[in-house]
Amino acid sequence: MSARPKKAYGQHFLRDPNILEVIGRLAELGPDDVVLEIGPGQGVLTQYLAERVGRVHAVEIDRGLEPALGDLGPNVEVVFGDALEVELPRDATKLVANLPYNVATPLVVESLDRLPNVKLWCVMVQREVADRFFAQPGTKEYGAVSVLVQLAAERTGFHAVSRTVFRPQPNVDSALIAFRRTELPADYGRVKKVVTAAFAHRRKTLPNSLALTGLASRQAAADALAAIGHRPEARAEALAPAEFVALEKVLR
Repeated sequence: MSARPKKAYGQHFLRDPNILEVIGRLAELGPDDVVLEIGPGQGVLTQYLAERVGRVHAVEIDRGLEPALGDLGPNVEVVFGDALEVELPRDATKLVANLPYNVATPLVVESLDRLPNVKLWCVMVQREVADRFFAQPGTKEYGAVSVLVQLAAERTGFHAVSRTVFRPQPNVDSALIAFRRTELPADYGRVKKVVTAAFAHRRKTLPNSLALTGLASRQAAADALAAIGHRPEARAEALAPAEFVALEKVLR
């Protein structure tokens, strides 16, 4: 008897093998790849990956899935634990996964600087999350995750996914999105703090948001905005990703 998906873990297992070929194409799989898969579920994608790449590291939080993930081949290593807490493999060159919906965004954001050897991502996420990753400034979808992803990567592929490929069917639309690493800006960690603080109070001006988070005084933030060509009442969503790098430099 197969394990039932658990709502608490945001699990929606893949059931349509046709989607695997789309994943394989967008992920540009090759025999030298070392793939990190987060949330392997019952191992459908894991098995597909194992047959095409050099090594697969799978991280699964649900111990109830241990029987399904027990014998997927000599090049598959399964670790049970929370991917946001366990030590992730540093040799992974690609992250390919049907990500658990409830932690997809923090997993992607953390991987950008936590896993510097990952050069390509191909992830299944909620459609609205996929839209946020490469949203443009001034749109309602644009936010901190948009800035952080775009500072680290460029989009290489997108594929809308039917709800029928999952068990159980989710109540939201999904999408596969692929992106390739570019080059992290210098002091990305500091830029990340500025971006996170800038969007922490989205309805407030950027200087007020930075002041409320304690990252800079309101006056210092207003002066920094002026230095990069923005009015002091500008909100975070008005700045393009590269402008946050410039803002961080002025705020030092």
